Parts: sequence; structure tokens; C-alpha cells
Amino acid sequence: MSHLLDTNICAAHFRRPAGLAHRFFQFGGGLFVPTIVLGELYAGAYHVANPSPLLLKITDLLIDVQVLDFDQDCAESFGKIRGSLLRKGISIPTADLMIAAVALVHDLTLVTNNIADFRHVPGLRVDDWLTP
Repeated sequence: MSHLLDTNICAAHFRRPAGLAHRFFQFGGGLFVPTIVLGELYAGAYHVANPSPLLLKITDLLIDVQVLDFDQDCAESFGKIRGSLLRKGISIPTADLMIAAVALVHDLTLVTNNIADFRHVPGLRVDDWLTP
């Protein structure tokens, strides 16, 4: 089984790598990060006065994961899902919906600690590695 990591999972891994190290080892070779998450991680690093420690952690993360682009197929999936949900009166933050589209297009389980934002996305498999 392969997994797509959400920003909050990567951030938790940065704060206490031992807490998620067993998962990274268990699913090694099957971990992915979408470019959207990578952008959010870089934004977090450049938001602080000294980005160097976080930039190093991002570099280390990129050794353990594969990066997936938000491409044309993802854009179409995003549009279909957003349109369908908006017709039902459901709004999901844009970045979260883009991340969900990447997971769906690549048939990956999304790993997040933010289950609430993703619960309305049809067909999305979600796993929370932080909540027992």
C-alpha cells in the first residue's frame, strides 16, 4: 500500500521524527508528497527568521519520499470533485482538495491528521498516523 503525506504529517515528522519513524520505515518506497504539500512546507520554512533548520528537514524528507506533481489529470479530478461538492453546499479548502485530487489520481491513501477536511471527498482513503 502506498501513501500520500499531508502537510501536518510532514510537520509532525519534523518535530519528533521518532514518533513516525516506524511508519516511514514500514512504508518505505511507498511514500509520496504532492507538490502542494512541498510548497506549504517551504512556505513554513521561509516564514520563520532562520529557515535553515527547516530547509534541512525538507531536504532530508525528500530522500524518503517521492514528489508527485499536481498535473492536468489532478486538475481535472480537482474540478470534478469541487464542482460536485459545491452543488451540495460543501466547501473544502483549495489546497486540501488539490491534495485529495493527487491521492485519488494516483490511487494513494492520504495520511493526515485533518480528517474533517477530507471526509466529504468521495472515494478518498484516509489514514491518521497521529491519533491512536
